[in-house]
Amino acid sequence: MAQVAAKHGHGDHAHDHDHGHHDPQELKILGFWFFLISDVILFSVLFATFIVLRDNTAGGPVLSELIKMPGVIAETFILLTSSFTSGLAVLAMNQGKVKQLISWLAVTAVLGASFIALEVTEFIELIHEGFSYTTSAASGAFFTLVGTHGLHVSLGLIWMIGLMLQLKKRGITDVTRGKVNVISLYWHFLDVVWIFLLSVVYLMGVM
Repeated sequence: MAQVAAKHGHGDHAHDHDHGHHDPQELKILGFWFFLISDVILFSVLFATFIVLRDNTAGGPVLSELIKMPGVIAETFILLTSSFTSGLAVLAMNQGKVKQLISWLAVTAVLGASFIALEVTEFIELIHEGFSYTTSAASGAFFTLVGTHGLHVSLGLIWMIGLMLQLKKRGITDVTRGKVNVISLYWHFLDVVWIFLLSVVYLMGVM
C-alpha cells in the first residue's frame, strides 16, 4: 500500500509539474499579440494626431496639393501583393515545401523593399516641394505617421531575411513554423494599417 501511495504521490507531482509547464512557442506568440496590441494603440494615437493637425500648415504647402496618386496607388498594389505572397509562404510551409516557403518569403521581401523605395522617393519629392518634417504641425504629423509605418515595414524586412537564413539552415521545425506564422500575421497587420493610411491620409487629403 505504501508503495502504491508513493507511486500515486509521484504521479500527482508529475501531473502538477505538467500543468505548471508552459510551451515556449505559446509564450512567444502571446508576447507577440501584446506587441501587436501596443502597436494598434501607437498607430491609433498617430492617426488621431494627424487628423487634428492636418490643417495646421502654418502658411506652408498643403499636402493635398502635393500628393501624387499614381505613386500611392503603386505602393498600395505592391503592399497588397506582398501580403498575398506572405500567405502563399504559409501555405507552402503547411505543405512542408521548404524551398517554396523561402521563395515566397523572398518575393515578399522584394515587394516590401520596393514599397520602401517608393515611399522614400515620395518623401524626397515632398521635401523638395517645401513640405518637410519641420515645415508645420501638419507636415510633422504626416511624416511621423507614414514614417512609423515605413519603419515597421523595414524592421519586418530585416526580420524576414533573418528568418529565410534560419529556414535554409534548419528547415521547417516547430520554432521556424511559429516564426513564419508570426511574421505573416505581422505583415498582414501592416497591410491593414496601410489601408487606413490610404483612406485617412491620401484619399481624404485629395478630397
